[in-house]
Amino acid sequence: MKEKQWSLIDYSIYAMDKEEKVKCSVQGLLILSIVLWIFYQSIIMIAIGSPLVCIYVRQCCEKRCRERKWELTLQFREGVQALVAALSIGYSVENAFIQAIKDLKLLYKEEAMIIKEFEYIVYQIQMNVPVEHAVGEFAKRSTIDDIKSLSEVFAIAKRTGGDLIKILRSTSRMIGDKVEVTREVVTMMSAKKFEANIMGIIPIGMIIYMKISSPNFLNPLYHNIAGGLVMTVSLILYSISFWLMNHILAIEI
Repeated sequence: MKEKQWSLIDYSIYAMDKEEKVKCSVQGLLILSIVLWIFYQSIIMIAIGSPLVCIYVRQCCEKRCRERKWELTLQFREGVQALVAALSIGYSVENAFIQAIKDLKLLYKEEAMIIKEFEYIVYQIQMNVPVEHAVGEFAKRSTIDDIKSLSEVFAIAKRTGGDLIKILRSTSRMIGDKVEVTREVVTMMSAKKFEANIMGIIPIGMIIYMKISSPNFLNPLYHNIAGGLVMTVSLILYSISFWLMNHILAIEI
């Protein structure tokens, strides 16, 4: 494998590019402006609350970080299966990773995360780094338990002289079972998340409906201190409820 510059990813952190950051910021500012206008009908309050867009951008980063880790988990599952298949037909560990890369390129594009990571593992092995250390370094950056398990499998097999293929096959089966269970949970929770989002929109919808059907009914809540306090408390409670719903329904990968 040719010498090249390696760009290692810390999968616990998602760094948006400029285009993503602008798009997410504009989207967050639009949502924030609509909510603050509904609650306060004040350009000044929108200006004061605009820094809260940073929270929305951070949440977008966290969401995309979770999505990337889930995608890496799915790719890793295929990678382990390809690795087991290569070892089963007699390849050495290094050559098994090389063969697994060839198999993975039939499933994913060249820039796929798992392909880059397996290529880096092969490079480290060629630099005389023990395979368990190479995989362990990948596991630390990914913070994914399944990858940590693979590192431990190599370490145990090397220390005890156990049947690496048998252990890896068992590990692959367990990873596959875990992925399938997680996939089923995600599918079941998607309906609940949709319901939670609808429930989160209902209070805003009710205010809009009342403003359209009875414009004067909510006037006492705007442009005065008492009304502002009432709307502020309502907005805080609404924000906490919305956060709790999303936190409860969040699934850790």
